[in-house]
Amino acid sequence: MAKKSMIARDVKRKKTVERYAVKRAALMAAFNAAEDPMDRLEIHRKIQALPRNSARIRVRNRCWATGKPRGVYRDFGLCRNQLRERAHKGELPGVVKSSW
Repeated sequence: MAKKSMIARDVKRKKTVERYAVKRAALMAAFNAAEDPMDRLEIHRKIQALPRNSARIRVRNRCWATGKPRGVYRDFGLCRNQLRERAHKGELPGVVKSSW
């Protein structure tokens, strides 16, 4: 189980990303469309003025069952340990133990 403070920090980051998503997308579109270097510099400063945690890249993939940050499979949202346990119990539809 991950530390509660780290899980809470990540939840806070997700909320911040949602709050600033529209504004950040608009600024990025304007930045990519701008031809003049001075305009690009001004738009870039506006992007930098946004909170760091409003960037989507700062959100960490975590297991929804344990909160672990490493070894998380995107298809299931589970870490490798939970994926293995639940697959053996038959709780994951379509997942079977491989043998050859």
